[in-house]
Amino acid sequence: MQNYFDKQFQLRYFEMNKFGEASTTTLLTLLEETAADHCDSIQYGLYELQNRNIGWVLLSGIIEMERYPVYKENITIRTWMSEFSMIKGLRENLIFDQNMKVIGRSRGLWVFFDIEKRRPAPVYEEIKQKWGICSEMSIDHDINKKILPIGIADNAKHFDVNMFDVDVYHHVNNIKYLQWLIESVPDEIFDHYYLQSIDGRFIAESKYEDTIISSCQQTEPENTFLHTICTQKDSKPCATARTCWKKR
Repeated sequence: MQNYFDKQFQLRYFEMNKFGEASTTTLLTLLEETAADHCDSIQYGLYELQNRNIGWVLLSGIIEMERYPVYKENITIRTWMSEFSMIKGLRENLIFDQNMKVIGRSRGLWVFFDIEKRRPAPVYEEIKQKWGICSEMSIDHDINKKILPIGIADNAKHFDVNMFDVDVYHHVNNIKYLQWLIESVPDEIFDHYYLQSIDGRFIAESKYEDTIISSCQQTEPENTFLHTICTQKDSKPCATARTCWKKR
């Protein structure tokens, strides 16, 4: 492989769930931290871009985990760009344990975004040149395929969007959506299964002081759920997802 970027982490106590494993939101946070460092490595860090009213916004993505790292385990996240269009980039990721065995995979479609105008912008040619591409895929999965909002929910929870749920782009960060999504899963699933994969689509922004409804519906195959996150005010879908859970 060429044109990849590696970052090492040691898992900390507050990043663990009740089973002593890194939570799914922790893994997504570390993936985004790696992507941020990849930006910084070519002198186009996120704060540098923000000063130009530009940022990267996640449109869709998938994470698949063989297992989750545990307290004080050392992991390496490898990231690279496999494709660019005029306004988007496809980011691939592998998660290695300390023996460089793959324990997780993810890919995400990111749009280059004009923060002030709230619309896509052309990716700088210098960014494409400095990062380069490697056509190898971390997962052979189509993250452009739509996941439709669910109809009748089996479970639903309400959340208020607080000040600290909103990021520097003035909308709710995708990590918070993941947290709300997991909260809607029945307790018996969370207590006896782990989240093996999540395939998500981000449809619209939610903002400070919105009230959010996170709903889920069980589907096939077994221990698979469809999810929709929408605003209570107008029932506007903000995100949809499919999760698969595996017995512990």
